Amino acid sequence: MFARLSTYQGSPVPAEGDLSAHSEEIVRQVQDLPGFRGVYYLVDRASGKATSLTLWDDERTMRESEERATRIREETALREGQRIVSVERFEVGFSRLEP
Repeated sequence: MFARLSTYQGSPVPAEGDLSAHSEEIVRQVQDLPGFRGVYYLVDRASGKATSLTLWDDERTMRESEERATRIREETALREGQRIVSVERFEVGFSRLEP
């Protein structure tokens, strides 16, 4: 499995702010891409820093999704008032998610 880690910087998010306001729209745009396995969106409300982690079957499908992922990332950052700080790619060494 491979992962793309994108980091964003924006304004602090109020404690009562809805972090999932556009989540369904964003997920819908990537979930049908070949090799897509999942996504996490992590936010530090106090600093406004956010990170998205998308998971892919293999390096090939991750690379093939680059063009669409770039467009989604740029559109989302613009809408949310964020700037894209970095985009990194990794092979997943292991994972474990408790139910």
